[in-house]
Amino acid sequence: MFISQLSASKLNTYNECQLKYKLRYHDRLDPVFNEGLNTDALHYGSFVHKVLEDGLNEDTVEGLMKIAEKERKNYEFNNSKLKNFNDILVNFLKLNAQLSETVSVEEIFKIDIGDDMALNGIIDRVVKGENGKYLVIDYKTSKRAKKKVELFQDDQMKMYTYAVSKLYKVPISKIVVAHYYPHYDKLVSVTFSRQDIAFFLRKAKEKMWQIRKKKGPDFFASRNMFCNWCGYKDVCPVFNDPTSIQCRLNEHKKVKE
Repeated sequence: MFISQLSASKLNTYNECQLKYKLRYHDRLDPVFNEGLNTDALHYGSFVHKVLEDGLNEDTVEGLMKIAEKERKNYEFNNSKLKNFNDILVNFLKLNAQLSETVSVEEIFKIDIGDDMALNGIIDRVVKGENGKYLVIDYKTSKRAKKKVELFQDDQMKMYTYAVSKLYKVPISKIVVAHYYPHYDKLVSVTFSRQDIAFFLRKAKEKMWQIRKKKGPDFFASRNMFCNWCGYKDVCPVFNDPTSIQCRLNEHKKVKE
């Protein structure tokens, strides 16, 4: 199955479940096959990202709140999630006061890594420090903040490091990547070595070659901790009678047509 671009989302999905990868990125099915799936957290996270993105140059909570009020109608989640929203805005302004020059917001990248392969994605924010270092910020609204050791194992952070090194022609050693949790006002950051990034790139290419060599039936389902949050659970052979799955897929295709 040919693949020419690898994003952090694709990589994470493939590592979680190969069948989920096939359904989402090859068959291009919308993740609507889980009747018990609650998407509140996803929509709320997107809402917070949008407010922080558009509110970068705001210097008051009132200014940020106006942006939030304008955007609220575009996202579907229970209003109970907004109980700490004011704290998020206060913490975001506090973070901004500590940072220097923001050189990009929602930076879209596509970086060639050879063999007709590329890494692609979107970086929430890139800040250039007065010392010549670059800080890459990824906003997070998850309930638990990652520890440094977990962030050090995060392929997305390695991908962002490599992308920024190429986009801004800066050494790997001068790039700091971080998760920022505005509801906790917590910044968790790490720096990778050239060897770390070289190893990541080699593994990324190996993964892409692995996907290229696979055919449809070779993408197996994996039962794991992510299943309850999977949008394809109701058409997964691990949880359902395989003979009923194709009927669900055919019904979905008819609706889309």
